[in-house]
Amino acid sequence: MHAITIPEPGGPEALVWNEVPDPAPGEGEVLVEVVAGAVNRADILQRQGFYNPPPGASPYPGLECSGRITALGPGVSGWAVGDEVCALLAGGGYAEKVAVPAGQLLPVPQGLDLKQAAALPEVTSTVWSNVFMIAHLRPGETLLVHGGSSGIGTMAIQLAKAVGAKVAVTAGTKEKLERCAELGADILINYREQDFVEEVRQATDGAGADVILDNMGAKYLDRNVQALAVNGRLAIIGMQGGIKAELNIAALLTKRAAISATSLRARPLGEKAAIVAAVREHVWPLLDAGHVRPVVDRELPMSDAAAAHRVVEESGHVGKVLLVVA
Repeated sequence: MHAITIPEPGGPEALVWNEVPDPAPGEGEVLVEVVAGAVNRADILQRQGFYNPPPGASPYPGLECSGRITALGPGVSGWAVGDEVCALLAGGGYAEKVAVPAGQLLPVPQGLDLKQAAALPEVTSTVWSNVFMIAHLRPGETLLVHGGSSGIGTMAIQLAKAVGAKVAVTAGTKEKLERCAELGADILINYREQDFVEEVRQATDGAGADVILDNMGAKYLDRNVQALAVNGRLAIIGMQGGIKAELNIAALLTKRAAISATSLRARPLGEKAAIVAAVREHVWPLLDAGHVRPVVDRELPMSDAAAAHRVVEESGHVGKVLLVVA
């Protein structure tokens, strides 16, 4: 098969479409013939040499894909050769074939084609596990999403609205904020021109955000705590704004607030399977009914993954950038 390899860390040109050995499904795994994958920020970090795959994972980038099952490993039940699926991966999505633990498979939702389904596993798993399983967003509460026009952000807006929450978003352009509004965002904040702490306070009569989904990390830590409501919950899922910051414990205590920080890739298989099962139970019915949809910015050939990485790094896109196998 062919896969995107990274002979040496570097810029987008470090991604090379090479012929590599086919994977084989192990115990509890299936082999998926990939139709499409999707680009995530973690893939860029891996390409740069900052985010190696966990032990035992595929060395190739790609944390989600869609395709068809072509073989079953020992001990797999509930799936059959020929099933169309999408999958959460620890790596290997930038390839023509990938071995996937059966607990990380999802069926293709009704009304979506196989390529579109590649945009779902990572974002739905990240949003549901952080915003709902950990932070317990409830109807009537306010969710603040940083990077509202990203793949994660566009899904978080839709899922929060589906459960009856109010949604505030930050984004860097008027056009991106308009796209967020089309998805249901109530409070639109241009982070280049406005102070999100003050804007959220004004929009909530001084209360603040009950839950914040943050992809920035260190840069926003202090201001996120300021923006939280009493009993608020801050869920950190990224570090685009750095890894070290000073935390005002007194402010956290005063608000009786909580901070969580998670990643999906290195979690044990059982934890990933539990998240995927929860996503199938709670999110898939919304997708099947058409209440929630993946937002796809564009599709590019998987062999030209370098071009897709440039698009994501330039941050002009809205939603997901897909990589399609020719």
